[in-house]
Amino acid sequence: MTDATPDSMLDFIELGEGSSARRIAVRRRAGAGPGLVWLGGFKSDMQGTKAVALDDWARERGRACLRFDYSGHGESGGDFVQGTIGRWLEESVAVFERFCAGPQVLIGSSMGGWMALLLAREVRKRQEKQQEKQQAKASLAGLVLIAPAPDFTEELMWKKFSAEVKREIETKGFWLRPSEYGDGSPYPITRNLIEEGRNHLVLGSAIDLGCPVRILQGAQDPDVPWQHAFALTHRLPADDVVLTMIQDGDHRLSRPQDIARILAAVAEIG
Repeated sequence: MTDATPDSMLDFIELGEGSSARRIAVRRRAGAGPGLVWLGGFKSDMQGTKAVALDDWARERGRACLRFDYSGHGESGGDFVQGTIGRWLEESVAVFERFCAGPQVLIGSSMGGWMALLLAREVRKRQEKQQEKQQAKASLAGLVLIAPAPDFTEELMWKKFSAEVKREIETKGFWLRPSEYGDGSPYPITRNLIEEGRNHLVLGSAIDLGCPVRILQGAQDPDVPWQHAFALTHRLPADDVVLTMIQDGDHRLSRPQDIARILAAVAEIG
């Protein structure tokens, strides 16, 4: 897809050294706050339908908007096979700290929903330290989570894999998973992705973010079942958390009516 918003600036940041070095592509738009930060899904990129629609919405309203690609995705460098939740979180934090100031709304789709929760927790932790030194730069206005997939490497992958698939991952170090998205090519699920993901699981305890959360979930989602969204809401504080169930919605939630709901949730937060 071509970028429908050419006036957003393309930038790059360098992370890591040696074999872990990668170049992260960032598209940012200056504007009023609260700023919008897009966190994409697994094997997705910042030129997808929802991400571009969000940027268009920001442009029309003079709002700041930030999109980026994880390493091994889209316009960023790095090898997808080396990707882990921790690696992509490190990149998310680096992009946020480099480009964001003032209140921000995190919008996360699928894996990006997990990433938004992890980033929000990290931002809050760092913000508390900065406030002690009176150096606070960016803060959280709220989260909008679209078919969020926290803990998916464990709950939606490993626990659901057959014994044969698990054995292949353990012995070969990866398994080629068939895909119904993109060009349909299978993609590797690595042992490192599964094992490292266990360092970032969030559904086992309360998730206190200190900001409003809006969740949109398709009831017909074959990849992230609606029960997963319910499990997440039970871990969030009861105040100012709204789950919207879209009865005929799938995992993509990219139809015009779905995007309208997403943008309405963003507008509601700020």
